Amino acid sequence: MNFTYVNSSDLKGIAINKNNLVILFHTGDMYEYIGASYEYYNLLNSISKGKYFHQYIKNKYPTIKIN
Repeated sequence: MNFTYVNSSDLKGIAINKNNLVILFHTGDMYEYIGASYEYYNLLNSISKGKYFHQYIKNKYPTIKIN
């Protein structure tokens, strides 16, 4: 998977997998947010990636822990 690495204290990288958004955290955990691929550019362009993630993505989409 090709990640775009981001400047964030919480998120390390983001990627799209089909219609899903995949987020790699600095902890090494990776989660796939089902149906959230359109959030990729919003997250990428947000000033605070962590704030955007917590406000618009976390607990808003079905989630699968990948590792």
